[in-house]
Amino acid sequence: MNYLRAIIVCLALLFCSCNAQQRVLYLQDIESGSEITLPDNYQIRLKPLDQLTVVVNSKDPKLAQPFNSASSYNSLSTTGSVTNATENSLQVFTVDNRGYITLPIIGQVKCAGLTRQELEAEIEKRIKESNYIAEPQVNVRFADLAITIIGEVNKPGRYDIKRDNISIFEALALAGDMTIYGNREDVAVIRQIDGKSVVTKLDIRSKEVFESPCYYLEQNDIVIVSPNKYKAATAEINQNRTFWISLASTGISLATLIITIITVAK
Repeated sequence: MNYLRAIIVCLALLFCSCNAQQRVLYLQDIESGSEITLPDNYQIRLKPLDQLTVVVNSKDPKLAQPFNSASSYNSLSTTGSVTNATENSLQVFTVDNRGYITLPIIGQVKCAGLTRQELEAEIEKRIKESNYIAEPQVNVRFADLAITIIGEVNKPGRYDIKRDNISIFEALALAGDMTIYGNREDVAVIRQIDGKSVVTKLDIRSKEVFESPCYYLEQNDIVIVSPNKYKAATAEINQNRTFWISLASTGISLATLIITIITVAK
C-alpha cells in the first residue's frame, strides 16, 4: 500500500511539473534544427505623427548647411513641421495628418507609407531636381521610436528602440521577460493603423507567432501580457482572505466592545 501511494504521489508531481512547463515554455511546437523564414531586413513604414530627423550631406558642407541648420527654417506647428529644441540641434520633423513633412528648400515631401530608406531616396531625388546639390546623401532617423509593454512582465514601461526589426521576444526581454503568471497564449499587441487601434493576439508558445504581422513591433505599439488563470485564482483567494480577516477583526472589536459595556454596567 505504501509503495502504491509513493507511485501515485510521484505521478502526480510529474504531471504537475509537465503542466507547469507547458504554461511557461515558449515555442513548444518547434523541433531542434527547425528553419524559420522571416522577412529580410524588415522596415517600419512611416505614419502620421511620427517624429523624424533628416540630415543632408554633401561633398561641399556649405551646400548642405541650409538643409541642416536649425536656424535656417522657421519653427512651425505640429502639422508637417519642424521643432527646434536648441539652436544647434537637429530639426525634428513631425509627419502631419496627411502624411507629409515640410523640408527647407524643397518644401513638402510625402512620407506616410514609406520606409526610412525609401524616404531618403525620395528626398535625394527632390534635392537633385532642385539643382541645389548634385550628389546629396540623406539620412532619416526616428527622433522618438518607442514601444510600451505592460501587464505580467517584470519591468513594465515605455522602451526606446534603436532599430526597425525588434521582435516580440526581444521586446519581452527588454521588459525583463514575463512573470510566472504571464499568459503565453494571450499576448495582445495594439497598433495604430489608419487612425484606428487594431488589436492582434499572439500565442508565443506556437511557431505561428512568426507569421503574425505583429511579430516585429512598430512605432508606438502597446504590448499587453494578460495574467493566466492561476494569477486570477490567487487574486481571488487573496481578496477572500482579506475579506474574512477584516470580518474577523470587526467581530473581535465588536465582541470586545460588548464585553467592556457589560463590565462597566456591573
